[in-house]
Amino acid sequence: MLIDTLDEADLVVLGDNLDVLPALPGGAFQVIYIDPPFNTGTRQERLTLQTVQDPRGDRVGFGGQRYASVPLSRMGYSDRADDYLEFIAPRLVHANRLLSDTGTLYFHIDQREVHYCKVLLDDVFGRSNFLNEIIWAYDYGGRARDRWPAKHDTILVYVKDRASHYFDQEAVERIPYMAPGLVGPEKAARGKLPTDVWWHTIVPTRGGEKTGYPNQKPEGIVRRALQASSRPGDFVLDFFAGSGTTGAVAANLGRRFAMVDSNPAAIEVMTRRLGVESVKYLTVDSAGAVTPLKTRQ
Repeated sequence: MLIDTLDEADLVVLGDNLDVLPALPGGAFQVIYIDPPFNTGTRQERLTLQTVQDPRGDRVGFGGQRYASVPLSRMGYSDRADDYLEFIAPRLVHANRLLSDTGTLYFHIDQREVHYCKVLLDDVFGRSNFLNEIIWAYDYGGRARDRWPAKHDTILVYVKDRASHYFDQEAVERIPYMAPGLVGPEKAARGKLPTDVWWHTIVPTRGGEKTGYPNQKPEGIVRRALQASSRPGDFVLDFFAGSGTTGAVAANLGRRFAMVDSNPAAIEVMTRRLGVESVKYLTVDSAGAVTPLKTRQ
């Protein structure tokens, strides 16, 4: 089993998650956080540019100095599935098998597929094991003229067993009261527990978290989930790992992690972000063969 390698190191795996997940033992993970493709019907790309001085450049800066934009890298992935539920269903069946008896799944999706995925998750996990619908609200991007602008994602939260799931609200970072004058100085100083609506900015363009990977989610969102639903030393799994945000947060909180992605560009980003000393990098092919993966930082 791949999980055996975690006795010494955390794990990053290059491979189709449908090939990797059967190699992981049931009940091994306390939290599974996944942010799968949203089925936007387009190719998601992120182009990284560098601005350099160039007398023929198309940009004009301070003092009339001209600059040109030079492409440094382009990362992306296809975000199209003809039958999204057929694509995601077997992966959710594995997620249910891989959760511990006290474990929790955080399934991050948007308005395009959330309603259909909710019905599917009810079927896989059982309606009684639905815990929360979390709304992540933000404010960025374009403004639609023919509809209400979409400014939120949904995180569907399911547990393996509603009667025994782990949730520690005292471990969650508190947030300021919107009207601190109404609660008194002691409560105001302590802050309040977040509700099921999470107001949180996207990853800032020039922020330290930014990796350049498309649709990277902010660490603060994942941190809140892991604080509430896992303990130090627990195993966390993300099998649509992308830029490795879940692994980075897990490491900072003292959790163990296994990250899986089929995109070599994602593995390169995770290598830089997570390091190589304490992480084992593997590749799994369609036949389930496991081999070490050469990495570079």
